[in-house]
Amino acid sequence: GYVILEAAPDLFSHHHLRLLRGFCSLSCDHFLHSELSGCCTALLRVTLYHTSSHCHLFPVLTMAGWSCLVTGAGGFVGQRIIKMLVQEKELQEVRALDKVFRPETKEEFSKLQTKTKVTVLEGDILDAQCLRRACQGISVVIHTAAVIDVTGVIPRQTILDVNLKGTQNLLEACVQASVPAFIFCSSVDVAGPNSYKKIVLNGHEEQNHESTWSDPYPYSKKMAEKAVLAANGSMLKNGGTLNTCALRPMYIYGERSPFIFNAIIRALKNKGILCVTGKFSIANPVYVENVAWAHILAARGLRDPKKSTSIQGQFYYISDDTPHQSYDDLNYTLSKEWGLRPNASWSLPLPLLYWLAFLLETVSFLLRPVYRYRPLFNRHLITLSNSTFTFSYKKAQRDLGYEPLVNWEEAKQKTSEWIGTIVEQHREILDTKCQ
Repeated sequence: GYVILEAAPDLFSHHHLRLLRGFCSLSCDHFLHSELSGCCTALLRVTLYHTSSHCHLFPVLTMAGWSCLVTGAGGFVGQRIIKMLVQEKELQEVRALDKVFRPETKEEFSKLQTKTKVTVLEGDILDAQCLRRACQGISVVIHTAAVIDVTGVIPRQTILDVNLKGTQNLLEACVQASVPAFIFCSSVDVAGPNSYKKIVLNGHEEQNHESTWSDPYPYSKKMAEKAVLAANGSMLKNGGTLNTCALRPMYIYGERSPFIFNAIIRALKNKGILCVTGKFSIANPVYVENVAWAHILAARGLRDPKKSTSIQGQFYYISDDTPHQSYDDLNYTLSKEWGLRPNASWSLPLPLLYWLAFLLETVSFLLRPVYRYRPLFNRHLITLSNSTFTFSYKKAQRDLGYEPLVNWEEAKQKTSEWIGTIVEQHREILDTKCQ
């Protein structure tokens, strides 16, 4: 006979149809995806087997169990997402993908108190076959893998390959594996700032700020985000539809931040004096746990037929209640309890710094055929670290139901305590420098 079946797109995966074939002969005569409801309808021709041993498989069709792949899972944000994901109801499996995992990260994942299966996969985001295997049977992909560099240390092509080509590879793998939901961890850098003279306070998505920098990090993230949002509505191999969205976190701080770690180590090597990085900036940093939480809510939203239509193809700024402040003030606030102090020395005026950066970039360009000279700083870095550039999270609040999980006082305390452990571990550096 025939059965009309309506469900969320991820329930029509090859995995679920294989389970059905365990107790019946199954073929699909018609398949329809509704743009309004986000659901799929299939007209199935079914011949039931009369074997009682297969009957326990029937409830699988109505279960809301799902699975999630997180790329960059060994990174600063990725680890937090994994630890939150495993607490999600009905999540059957989370796959953690990264090029290499530190042994302590693998150990932490293995000790997570959860019923969810955690599978650790080591593979390259540029390996198409690896991505196809990782995406098989997956309901949601959260893509955080990226190379972050605004100083010119990492070759341009490496950044473009990982951030842009890697994202394109992953989108194609999702289409081939019929993954219905894709969440991209973008960056506020895709919006700018383009000039330290232009003030953006509590900006929002409708203003359509866009970075004009050709530097590899902001350019690659901008183009990758465009690819993700353009892929929304793509037809999957099983006839379903790919739904995508992008999150743009502000500067992310918190325990294990590689940027804060490096700033503390440099300060310890400099008699406890913090380096000047962004004295003239006004930013709204966001705590890492709140960023991870926004990704969880986006995953829920894209899986919810009632919410999905308003999220598909959209991008969201992610911030929290951390006070607007300069990057230098943030570093000092988080570390002053441990004896670190700001640099009180005189610094060059900002316009002069900007043109000096231009001069250094010109020298680097002229020497490129014979010698790779990396300037100490560049115009993008000067602009990024000395601009007034803040954004509201109201759109994420409206569409995703986002509210920060951790307030400023708690985030500050947790981060400061972590910094304290770094200072204690490297105390001999400070003691030696101060003698």
